[in-house]
Amino acid sequence: MDGRKKDVIRKTDAEAIRLAKTLLRCARFGALAVLEPETGSPLASRVGVATDIDGAPLILVSMLSAHTPALLADPRCSLLLGEPGKGDPLAHPRLTLVCQASRLERGSQPHARAERRYLNRNPKASLYAGLGDFSFFRLEPRRASLNGGFGKAYLLERPDLITDGPIIEELAASEQSAVDHMNADHLDAIAVYARHSAKASGDGWTIAGFDPDGMDLVSGDNVCRVFFPQPLVKARELRPVLVEMATAGRAAS
Repeated sequence: MDGRKKDVIRKTDAEAIRLAKTLLRCARFGALAVLEPETGSPLASRVGVATDIDGAPLILVSMLSAHTPALLADPRCSLLLGEPGKGDPLAHPRLTLVCQASRLERGSQPHARAERRYLNRNPKASLYAGLGDFSFFRLEPRRASLNGGFGKAYLLERPDLITDGPIIEELAASEQSAVDHMNADHLDAIAVYARHSAKASGDGWTIAGFDPDGMDLVSGDNVCRVFFPQPLVKARELRPVLVEMATAGRAAS
């Protein structure tokens, strides 16, 4: 023994990145930490969460909340995601993102996309999303730390979580029509994705959103993540991938 401490940070691999993306895409809420303008002290509060198509977290907050003026004064923030289950809460995976917040301007294309994706995931928020004192913020991840449970700590960088490139705008342009079509005409296929690909139980699954890596399914308050066999490069690849996944799932069951 040379007396050196064993490095507690594991090498970030594909499995860790997939777990981090799953926590990010499946989150319905998170703990947002900001800095109070008056004191510089940390302030944490719970916020509803969705993701933009590239993976960046989206929040909808009121000016009456203490964290909103704090974000406007200093956009540095941190977001903790991950829900504890049975037993020791520290044994369950969680993801901490270090972010830079930006308020989305009403009437802009980024605002329209954020509103659409947020309300697809959090439909009850439609009751107040249009009120004048509510704003959408995009939280731009700079880096992140993943704790997958005891002895499973990883450090991640922005490219591990965020997808860049032409596919983002291309897929965003056709995403809602694809979501609406699948939910209207192909609930049987969505049930196959939930059972076969996500190993999810229960019924009533619908699609809340597509992105280059996969899709988010919802059933009431339950959310599950389904990854594509390979990330999409072109938006036109979405339909054949969905058909292929449904066919494979039916064959397996």
